[in-house]
Amino acid sequence: MDIIRLKKKICMLGQFGVGKTSLTNRFVHNRFEEKYLTTIGVKVCQKTLPPLTAGRGHRNIQYDFLIWDIAGIEKFDMMIKNYYQGAAGALAVADLTRMETVEALQEIVEKFITVVPTAKLMFLGNKIDLSEPGHAGRKKIQKLADNFASEFLFTSAKTGEKVEEAFLKLAEKVNSSSNE
Repeated sequence: MDIIRLKKKICMLGQFGVGKTSLTNRFVHNRFEEKYLTTIGVKVCQKTLPPLTAGRGHRNIQYDFLIWDIAGIEKFDMMIKNYYQGAAGALAVADLTRMETVEALQEIVEKFITVVPTAKLMFLGNKIDLSEPGHAGRKKIQKLADNFASEFLFTSAKTGEKVEEAFLKLAEKVNSSSNE
């Protein structure tokens, strides 16, 4: 059976230092860097995902994710709107060790969906290796995901825990929306 290859733009959303770049590097290159380098503007990486079966005709679709790692910019301006334009989905990331990043996520996601209302979302509580299981941030991430009728995962870019799963789940969501 033929495989249809599609490119899909995916945005990484969240404040500075939540691990967007580390998650992207773990997923694309399977590596983690201890040193923190702030992303300036946007960095784009690409990764081809395993084929997914879609639709009644059971077509095989293989996505090339163009992952836009967007700097945690506080000011929502035309530049940010341009970064969001055309996105099929986004991973909304918070740092479970810093509650303020969890609190800021709702506003960031609301601004994103005003630009691309049909984009699929996945919420990530990152740095699970550094947070306690009963941490309030985890409950807040679950509540945010529910509010946006989305899913959530708790990840660790450092250990790789659930990083690939997050991107693959988002691919399934993007895939199912293209078959509706």
